[in-house]
Order: sequence, then structure tokens, then C-alpha cells
Amino acid sequence: MSRSLTDVAPALLVPAAWLVTLGAHVSPLVSRHALFVALCVMTVLLGAFAVGAREQMTGPVLGVWQGVLVLGFLITLVGAVDMAITPGSDPTLAVTLYGWMILPALAYVATAGPVEKPFSTVYLAGAILALSGAGTYALAGSTVEAAVGIVVVGLGQTAGIVAAVLQNPGTGGED
Repeated sequence: MSRSLTDVAPALLVPAAWLVTLGAHVSPLVSRHALFVALCVMTVLLGAFAVGAREQMTGPVLGVWQGVLVLGFLITLVGAVDMAITPGSDPTLAVTLYGWMILPALAYVATAGPVEKPFSTVYLAGAILALSGAGTYALAGSTVEAAVGIVVVGLGQTAGIVAAVLQNPGTGGED
């Protein structure tokens, strides 16, 4: 079966987004401006995916993920606008970060129920990792601990999105 870009792109974009997030925390290579650009690109991609796939993203599983796209678009937009209008302080950027840590994790829990093993196990493990990483990040007392939290979130979410791509080869977004 052939795969379209929309079938596989999330499996590339999710880890890329978490690598940029990690870089913003630990590396001078990911500047504030680079993070702003990344948020703007994510906002556009999320909006395009949400609008372009809305008719295919129905049913108990994909309906949840359509909600993630729409809410994710909004929280990412909030982060981008925040960075644009409040240089240096970014009071709502945490909403974007925690939103992206928690929202997909909750969707993985909802996804695991109607899905057969081994995929349901991967989705639950991904949710546990992502929520554990969010907790680690929230309680972090150092940059290293924050980085560990981000890495754990990224691993959990990457596992889940790769499972989704493998579970639905060439479906074009069908349940």
C-alpha cells in the first residue's frame, strides 16, 4: 500500500518538535527566534492537517485525534502570538508546552481502548511516558532534569505516533 505524506509526516514531525523543544532548553543553537519560527511552522501545519483531514478523521479514534489537531493548533497559536507580542517574558508559552505534553498523552489513552494489541500497549506506554515526562519537567530543579522530562515526553509520543503509522499503512487517515 502506498503512503501519502500526511500518513507518515507526523512520525517525523513529532520527534522533530521535541528535539527543537529540547534544544531550546539546553542549546544556544535553538534561539528564541528559532523557537518562534518553529511554533509558526507548527501552527500552519496543524491548521492545514486539521482542515485537510477533517472529513477523514471521524470515528472513535480519529475523532479524538482531530480534536488534538484543533486544540493543538490553538495552543500552538497562543504560544506563537505570545512570543510575538511579549518579547522576553512569554507568559503563556508554558500553556503551549504543557498542552503538548499532556494533550497527546490523553489521546493515546483514549486511542488504546478501541485498538487491538500490540498497538494498544504501545499507546498506553506512550501515554505513561509522556505524562511521566511532563511530571518530571514540572518538578525539575535543574536544566538536566527538565531535559530528561522533555526526552521522556518525546520518546512516549514518538512511540505512539510511529505505532499509528505502522497500524494504518496507506489508509489516508481512515479508522
